[in-house]
Amino acid sequence: MAFAGRMRSSLPLVSKLLRSEFLSLASRSAPQRALLSPTFSDSEFSRNYATATGKKEDKNVKVPLALYGGAGNYASALYLAAVKANALDKVESELVDLVDASKKSPIFSAFIKDLSVKKSVRVQAINEICAHAKLSDVTKNFLALLAESDRLRNIEAITKKFLELTRAHRGEVIATVTTVIPLPPQEEKDLKDTLQEILGQGTKVKLEQKIDPSILGGLVVEFSQKVFDMSIKTRASQMERFLREPVDISSL
Repeated sequence: MAFAGRMRSSLPLVSKLLRSEFLSLASRSAPQRALLSPTFSDSEFSRNYATATGKKEDKNVKVPLALYGGAGNYASALYLAAVKANALDKVESELVDLVDASKKSPIFSAFIKDLSVKKSVRVQAINEICAHAKLSDVTKNFLALLAESDRLRNIEAITKKFLELTRAHRGEVIATVTTVIPLPPQEEKDLKDTLQEILGQGTKVKLEQKIDPSILGGLVVEFSQKVFDMSIKTRASQMERFLREPVDISSL
């Protein structure tokens, strides 16, 4: 998506807004920096976000998964707002691109993680970046509230939880297969078909391959919080434990 390019071109905006702030930090003590930005509770965040989106509560819109913890709560709130605005796919794409941009840009990464940056500076920078990158209103409001409540540093964790919700919404199941070398195309297809048969026609299996030479051979398949370990490493460990067990001669 073109967002990554727009994000890079927006970095001078961040630099300009942060330069004076970062230069003044050296003269502040650690306690002073820690007190610059108070945090909001989860309930405060929910109320503020509901107000910012201008959406009334819709009892018919529900999250497809029950998520827990701070990141789960924020992801759930964003999911509801995105569904109501009919912008789920767009918000998902924007969040993924934003996280990717933060990983590629040391300046932006430092900006979202540094709690010593003034709240007004964070919010102004986020608003300008969102406007420059032409992000949707749902994403813009969400990021502004994260910036205001000192939660912007958690954007990657929130995005991961949000992706769990969007995948569940689409009936997708991510299956990770770990092997020593990449699976040949036909074997990958056969495994995907087998998983599809196990999970039923109401789901869409997306297979992700992971290479790990330490398993020695075989494969490990993980999906829906289940693990099927058919690796040579595990089988060898099981065989070793079996051989070390004392033999009960009386049973022979």
